[in-house]
Amino acid sequence: MKIRSITFFIDPAYPLDEQKLKIAGEFLKVAQPAYITAGYEVQSARLATVPFTHLVPDHKAGTLVRMTQALEAAAMQLGYAYISLGPAMPGVPKSYASIPAALAASTSVFFSGQMTTTDGRVSLPAIHQCAEVIQQASVISPDGFANLRFAALANVPAGTPFFPAAYHRGGEPAFALATEAADLAVNAFSQAPSLEQARRNLVTAMEENARRLTEVARQVENETGVKFGGIDFSLAPFPSEEHSIGTAFERLGVPMVGEHGSLAAAAILADTMDQAKFLRAGFSGLFLPVLEDAVLARRAAEGSLGIIDLLLYSAVCGTGLDTIPLPGDTSIEQLSAVLLDLASLSTRLAKPLTARLMPIPGKQAGDPTDFEFAYFANSRVMPLEAHPLSRLLDSDSIFELKRRNIR
Repeated sequence: MKIRSITFFIDPAYPLDEQKLKIAGEFLKVAQPAYITAGYEVQSARLATVPFTHLVPDHKAGTLVRMTQALEAAAMQLGYAYISLGPAMPGVPKSYASIPAALAASTSVFFSGQMTTTDGRVSLPAIHQCAEVIQQASVISPDGFANLRFAALANVPAGTPFFPAAYHRGGEPAFALATEAADLAVNAFSQAPSLEQARRNLVTAMEENARRLTEVARQVENETGVKFGGIDFSLAPFPSEEHSIGTAFERLGVPMVGEHGSLAAAAILADTMDQAKFLRAGFSGLFLPVLEDAVLARRAAEGSLGIIDLLLYSAVCGTGLDTIPLPGDTSIEQLSAVLLDLASLSTRLAKPLTARLMPIPGKQAGDPTDFEFAYFANSRVMPLEAHPLSRLLDSDSIFELKRRNIR
């Protein structure tokens, strides 16, 4: 198990407040060595701000580009590898349109866009604008890679340390941890003689690591004065067999991820994770990112795992649709249809979900992907069974979906 990220949450103000950034730098000088000394590999340190709409009130692309570049340069000097400037908001409709230019002007800055309102309603205009961002970002580079740095969000609160969804609620700075822990599930399901024992093994492994991570966090909190917000103990994978959630599914007994039994495996994993006791942040759920997982990437390439399957599994676990390679000619209308499904699922089930969709210029369904990125496993472009919505679903409506109460 690794620490995917130590994420520092901050309101840096704009123009940038040098004293606030100094606090971020001093924090990292304490926190990162503390976790390394405790025996954990720290993959990255990340900086997440309040939503950029709070920092750039004129919502102009040029102003956002200048702030993005200034914060990127400052954060890099402090030792932060990645920065999240948070989501565009449905209450500020002009904010979505400024994101593609800021993505193009940076290399390590992430953004997102909320598809749901602050009171939990589904916004069709916000969904359409997120789809526009995805399409425009897809042509920033020939490989469509810029969409790695943008996600459409549904009911995602502040405080999650995973990117691109991370943003700060405001106020005093805080920090949280994101884990890369798919190997704990692989080990638990590979070595146990029964399902019950496998589940106990996973809970025990999570709680033991959470205890150690929290002990260090409390030490860092005491030394720096920065509040610890918890652990997002999602079983995030790395693109190798032994660090794959797909491997965990198949060690559990699913013949191939995507076949029947996969939904049960997702539910079992998610329910098992819910039993572990620790201070939670963010999703603390099951990640199924296709291009970040060796087995998921292979099953998608083989055709056994599709987008509808992943949406189905999100009903019992997970964070939605993540790192999904799509045909380059995918339209805004097709993207909107997928995003509407995800936002509606999130709202009806009262759970945070995200979509990180990656149309690849010049590619068609079935074409191999050829990313040169250490944290990706190449796959094939996935077919998208979506057509433009019409009539009442192709409107400017903002609607409510109440969570179903089962009596």
